[in-house]
Amino acid sequence: MPDSRFFKVAGPFSLKRIAEIAQCKMADSAQADRMFSDVGSLQNGTPDTVSFLLNKKYVRDLEGTKAGAVILSAEFAGRAPEGTAVLIAKEPYRSYGLVAQAFYPAETRAETVVHPKACVAESATLGDGCRIDAGAVIGKNVVLGKNCHIRANAVIGDNVSFGDDGIVGENASVLYTIAGNKVYIYPGARIGQDGFGFFMSPKGHTKIPQLGRVIIGNDVEIGANTTIDRGALGDTVIGDGTRIDNLVQFGHNVKTGRCCVVVSQAGVAGSAELGDFVVLAGQSGVAGHLKVGSGAQIAGQTGVISDVEPMASLMGTPAMPLKDFMRQIATLKKLASKK
Repeated sequence: MPDSRFFKVAGPFSLKRIAEIAQCKMADSAQADRMFSDVGSLQNGTPDTVSFLLNKKYVRDLEGTKAGAVILSAEFAGRAPEGTAVLIAKEPYRSYGLVAQAFYPAETRAETVVHPKACVAESATLGDGCRIDAGAVIGKNVVLGKNCHIRANAVIGDNVSFGDDGIVGENASVLYTIAGNKVYIYPGARIGQDGFGFFMSPKGHTKIPQLGRVIIGNDVEIGANTTIDRGALGDTVIGDGTRIDNLVQFGHNVKTGRCCVVVSQAGVAGSAELGDFVVLAGQSGVAGHLKVGSGAQIAGQTGVISDVEPMASLMGTPAMPLKDFMRQIATLKKLASKK
């Protein structure tokens, strides 16, 4: 169970209400009035907690669980212990996420709270319910929507704007940025700094002024210590619903579509464009000025050096279709095994 020193639980909720929240079906409606006070794992669940089964690897944990209710897919409904309430879901992990959000809702505030050791410019506009923590710096003409939280020692540069429900983590910096609603920038991230722009010559390197912005859509998360450069002339754009992991690098003028997923230590070079729902796995890289089509999946440590068709699955360096890569690995293994 989550540590109450750090996480404040809501509820309790009835099984019927939990089923409504989770958008799933009770296997036994006679248990609708049972009350539950928290979420928990299959291994450590108690009779008043709700758990979930992610995949078949954990069926034995399901069979031995003491959790009072479990969210799972229909194929595993018969494997739950007697007395455990079963909630049947098409997407159990998503349903669990909705339930966990209900037990642990985002913090809301009725009034704006500014720590006395924060530095907020007089021209800044703070929406209702904002919280500005110690050491935070809010620059001139900054606009924050309702219920934003700027955490300790974060820096919001002049003229930056956020919509409602924004969070900027400890020691992050956000410059030259226009962000939508529900944008979460994790600790240590660097958003909107100069792109890596200069002209190389034997006489020395001539700096190219970086005159664009970073435009962040709604419902976007940007992980800890990730860096996103602002555009050189146009803008760097992060599409609605995108999730960017820790330690990711985006060069200037990169653009993503909706709901992309970029995993830790991936890098996207300047002016590359990702379509909607693109997935870049860990340590993958995309060269500059390329287009990655919507729905493409790029495996871990893959190096993309040419445009990618929509819905492609690539692996290897240089990137190639996943099936071709696996065939090459199998062939090499056979050759290596011969005396």
